[in-house]
Amino acid sequence: MTLFVTVSVSYMITLVGNTTIILLSHLDPHLHTPMYFFLTNLSILDLCFTTSCIPQMLVHLGGPDKTISYLGCAVQLYIFLGLGAAECVLLLVMAFDRYVAVCRPLHYTVIMQPHVCHKLAFLVWSSGIFGTLVQSPTTMKLPFCHHHRVDDFVCEVPALIRLACGDTHSNELQISVIGSVFLMVPLLLILISYGHIARTVLAIQSLEGRRKAFQTCSSHLVVVFLFYCTVTAVYIQPRSHFSQKGGKFLTLFYTVVTPTLNPLIYTLRNKDMKGALKRLFGKDRTSNV
Repeated sequence: MTLFVTVSVSYMITLVGNTTIILLSHLDPHLHTPMYFFLTNLSILDLCFTTSCIPQMLVHLGGPDKTISYLGCAVQLYIFLGLGAAECVLLLVMAFDRYVAVCRPLHYTVIMQPHVCHKLAFLVWSSGIFGTLVQSPTTMKLPFCHHHRVDDFVCEVPALIRLACGDTHSNELQISVIGSVFLMVPLLLILISYGHIARTVLAIQSLEGRRKAFQTCSSHLVVVFLFYCTVTAVYIQPRSHFSQKGGKFLTLFYTVVTPTLNPLIYTLRNKDMKGALKRLFGKDRTSNV
């Protein structure tokens, strides 16, 4: 029951927090920038990502029924995997946006034009579709044993591979390759971009300039750390001892905790978001007077 309440509260915070970010980014003209355009996409992804699995999770945690149909599991897998892959690419795109903002500030408006941002957003969502269409069908074709049970909170690839009775070597190889493409490569590029950002920040003479540049990037870096560390531990080696024993708790972390923390990180540590909230409520009070 404690876990049920915790997950329920976290889900409500996720819904309210991400919806707030989406509305503020749309309503406040000061937030009509590439950074908040991509942050809006992240909030939409997190809303869809959590909604694809948490309601079913709450049903299992709150009642005696712990089962899910084959069709329900397949639908959850397709959506869950696609949104997860899209988020990996989106975090890379957001790192590129921060790289241009800090390392090439004079060219920022030229490089990050609206049509470029929309193309990058299209790349994010299409990458997610590609990722799930490659991995999900082969996973659902595995021969599953009736006496085995999914020892996880959601239907995801590592848990389903452990559920299979037949040879899963090709599936393990496939998920390792897909994991490298969607996890390790973006993470490496993110680290390289932040290496350049760190070098540029350290070269800034003004202490205030350094502080502002650090605050601009720190929120995104925290989100990257929370997401990639947990997902990589589960997906790179799905049959490893660590993945089998700790995988379901890491899954709980990146499906419940991380989406809950994301809006808090981006609002509590962000002056623009705080200012947008003040302006919004200030307008409401003015209009009521």
